[in-house]
Amino acid sequence: MRPFRVRSSTPSPAERVRSILAAAHSMTVVADGRRHEVYCAGEDGAAGRIHLHEPHDLDHGRSGPLPVRLELTDIAPTPVRERLRARVTLAGLLCAPYDPERTASTCVEFVRASIEDHRGRADVTLDALQNTGPDPLATREAGMLNHLVDSHRDLVPLLLRLVPPGAKTGLGRALPLALDRYGLTLRLEYPATHQDVRLPFPRPVNDIEQAGPQIHALLSAARRSSHSSRLLA
Repeated sequence: MRPFRVRSSTPSPAERVRSILAAAHSMTVVADGRRHEVYCAGEDGAAGRIHLHEPHDLDHGRSGPLPVRLELTDIAPTPVRERLRARVTLAGLLCAPYDPERTASTCVEFVRASIEDHRGRADVTLDALQNTGPDPLATREAGMLNHLVDSHRDLVPLLLRLVPPGAKTGLGRALPLALDRYGLTLRLEYPATHQDVRLPFPRPVNDIEQAGPQIHALLSAARRSSHSSRLLA
C-alpha cells in the first residue's frame, strides 16, 4: 500500500513570528545599550508585553525616538539534537525610556521584524503581522509533544512508516520536533547528522479540538503503510 501523501503546507513567516510571540515565556529587550531579560507570564506570552504601532504613530516628544530591539528564541520542547528552531527579532522605536519594571504592555513603533532558522532569514512586514493570527496550537504545542514522547513513545516508530525508506538508513533516533496547524515534524538523528521530515495533516487545523482527529489520521495512514521501521529511542 502506498504511504500517506497529501499536498504539504507550512506556516508563513508571519504566522511563525506570531506563534513564537504567543508561546514565548521570555524575551530579551535591548534598549539604551542594555540587555533586559523579561519573563512573559500570562496566556498571551511575549505578545502581551508589547503593542506594535504603525510607523510614525507615536509621539516621541522632546526626547526623540528611542531605539529598541526585542529578541526571542524558539526552542524545541523535546530533547532533540540542536534544539534551537528559530530566532525572531523585532526592531522599533519607543516614545519613552524602556522601564524593565513595567508590567503593562509597552508601545513600540514598528521598524522591522525578521525570523531566522536553518532555511535562512525572512523579513516580515507589520501588515503581515497584523493580518495573521498565531497558530491555534502554538501555546499547546510543548505539552502535546512532550505527552507524545513521555506517554505514547510507541507511536513515534509507527509514524516513521510515513517516512521514505531511504531516510531511515542508519537512523539512530527519531523524536517529534514541531507541531502546527498544518502537520507534525519529526527530527531524524543519525550518528553524525540529522534531518527533519514533515508529516502534513489531511487538512489544516483551525482550533485545538481538531488536532486530535488529524493526528489520528496520520496514525491510521501509518498503520495502513507497508513500510516497517525500527527506532532506537
